[in-house]
Amino acid sequence: MQDPNPLVSGQGFAKLRSAGINVSSGILEEPAKALNEAFAKYIRHHIPLVTLKAAMTLDGKIAPPPSQSHPTAHSTRTGWITGESARAHVQELRHQHDAILVGVGTVLADDPLLTDRSGRPRRRPLLRVILDSHLRLTVESRIAKTAQDDVLVLCSFAEEKKKAQLLKLGLRVHQLPAATSDTHPDMAAVLHFLGQMEITSLMIEGGATVNWAALSAGIVDKVFLYYAPRILAGTASVPLAGGAGFASISDAAYVKSTRLYQFGGDFAIEGYLKDPYTD
Repeated sequence: MQDPNPLVSGQGFAKLRSAGINVSSGILEEPAKALNEAFAKYIRHHIPLVTLKAAMTLDGKIAPPPSQSHPTAHSTRTGWITGESARAHVQELRHQHDAILVGVGTVLADDPLLTDRSGRPRRRPLLRVILDSHLRLTVESRIAKTAQDDVLVLCSFAEEKKKAQLLKLGLRVHQLPAATSDTHPDMAAVLHFLGQMEITSLMIEGGATVNWAALSAGIVDKVFLYYAPRILAGTASVPLAGGAGFASISDAAYVKSTRLYQFGGDFAIEGYLKDPYTD
């Protein structure tokens, strides 16, 4: 494939050819593009490629009603939504990303570690990013206790005493402007800040609120959605994305270039809302 960097694209081919070397491009181009899509997005726009990941029932529920379970993406108080094979693949996805993002509600409810447990070596530590408007993250959480300069808390309003406590534990805390329609940090500002940190790929593993914030802000490039062969039903069950939703079918986020994966009794759909090489 041709280098997506607009500053150097084609120059490598030209130098090789000027030295008398025959160069052919387009061989295994699609696999090469899949390997380099995060770089292509980052080098062109200086922001990370964003993947929205979620696990849900066939009817699009990521958890039972909050009164009965934690509002998390893969597990509930009564058991996991997806099977072991799908959960193992999630670790592979985490390994492929520079950063993972959740809302503080998920952290308060589930106390996750949000680590890469693939067992594979990384080029850089996985950055664990938490959207936390009012710094509600507790110092007793497992994320706070295991922070080694690999946890970034993005807030809209910072209480200095709490900020100092988190900084002392080794967390990074940064204040960003709030979204106009909410108190959480503006999602576009989040991406630009991560881009300044040279984060090339970000996976969102949030709950319904964060998922809608990302979709409505138009920052999602691709989705990886796991489905379990279950039907949860109920109006109080937690959907993939909350909020107001899109106003019409024509406004809905459209997923293109989809691929289907099987994980035991579960399956997953991978697809793109944006083309990393052209959009």
